[in-house]
Amino acid sequence: MDNEQATIWLSQFIGKNLRIHASDGRVFGGQMKCTDKDRNIILALAHEYRAPSPESIRQTVEETGYPSASVAWSSRYVGLVVVPGQHITKIEFEESVLPGQKSMVTL
Repeated sequence: MDNEQATIWLSQFIGKNLRIHASDGRVFGGQMKCTDKDRNIILALAHEYRAPSPESIRQTVEETGYPSASVAWSSRYVGLVVVPGQHITKIEFEESVLPGQKSMVTL
């Protein structure tokens, strides 16, 4: 798919809540506002999520004694964010199944 086709395809998700995975491991969640010919995506009301560091995972496992102990991702509110198209590895959007229910669909 070339850039023009990708831009047209992405345009159908304007106004929808997306979760965008970046090549550096961060995940951005927010409402899609627009895209451009380079597949950059602007999200509003966005949050940035980062996976825990290997050190914090190791420390939690040592403290709890459980190798499958869960470690929370860190998050922060970023508001309006531009995610460069060249760094997008995966896009998910919320799809309403029934009133009050949501499911994530990977694109």
